[in-house]
Amino acid sequence: MEITEIQKNIQATFREFTEKKVKPVAQKLDVEKKFPLELFKEVGNLGFFGMRYPEEVGGTGSDVVSYILAVIELAKGSMSLAASCTMQSLMGTYFLYRFGDSEIREKYFSPALKGNKIGAICMTEPNAGSDLMAIKTTANVHSDGFILNGQKTWVTSAPVADFFTVLAKTDNHEQLSIFFVPSHLKGVLIGKNIEKMGVRASVTSEVSFSDVKLPKNYLLGQIGEGTKCLREILAEIRIMTAALAIGVAAAAFEDALQYSNEREQFGKSIGKFQAIQLKLAEMSVQFETAKQYLMYAAMLSDKNLPRQKEAMIAKLYASECAVTICDNASRIFASYGYATDFPIERYLRDSRFTLIGGGTSEILKINIAKELFI
Repeated sequence: MEITEIQKNIQATFREFTEKKVKPVAQKLDVEKKFPLELFKEVGNLGFFGMRYPEEVGGTGSDVVSYILAVIELAKGSMSLAASCTMQSLMGTYFLYRFGDSEIREKYFSPALKGNKIGAICMTEPNAGSDLMAIKTTANVHSDGFILNGQKTWVTSAPVADFFTVLAKTDNHEQLSIFFVPSHLKGVLIGKNIEKMGVRASVTSEVSFSDVKLPKNYLLGQIGEGTKCLREILAEIRIMTAALAIGVAAAAFEDALQYSNEREQFGKSIGKFQAIQLKLAEMSVQFETAKQYLMYAAMLSDKNLPRQKEAMIAKLYASECAVTICDNASRIFASYGYATDFPIERYLRDSRFTLIGGGTSEILKINIAKELFI
């Protein structure tokens, strides 16, 4: 599908930023496993965190296609940076935008759009991953508001977060509710960092809540409507995750193509050998198909058309293709694909992150099947 001049300009802006600022330090970020705060703020200066919000609240009101083009470029440079930024731009701030009062918007949401405050969402628990209804965190009604207790895990950006969006159950209510929780409140404890295979500069940890007192206005939305509200952005979360996958796949494919033209064996470039050509052709087919379907799902979202199934297909196919493309790229590099001298091994590690975010492949297949029988 053709993109507009505005979309091309947005793509070019983030491509230039990634080439100049991100790629030169991507390996260092991965090795040091340190949150890229300065780059994070620079991404904020580019308006990325406000792309999906209207201008009247400080955003840029960009469409989904423009957003995913920016995500792809960031992910080509560093999946760690891209993952942290996408968390901020969507799940970390969306419910503040939807339900936050003037105090929350002024003190947290508006600064977050500029990268001056960092937000995270707390959904997963030790025994509640794909099964969100198994969440045990509670926010019981108190005379002045709520008392929050529970433990969350796999919280992206938790060690550096200024605030959290927390999914919890209220009293005996079986449905989930959403709460705003500043990280400085008494009883909020940031747990141990989770060491990961990839996306290592996107810091992740456990978070626990022990008798945390929340005022009434920290309930975001209505009691018991958390799952319903989460569904509002579920398709976009999956489209975003597919864009992350496309980004790292593009980086791996481009590097493998360049290397196959430069690397010589038996008197000619390895790209002249049919075995390498077959791999590159297969990678190209997978990449182009996944990207075009992603663009289709994003277009449906922009037109506000039904896209739940399409978003799941886009995410499932793009993430699986990304892992395969990165693996084949590593094979083209042979022993150098196993060395940290080249970013290929990092791409391969990082690509597996996209298999999890937005729903595992297995969960998505089950849900796609359900859509077929509706």
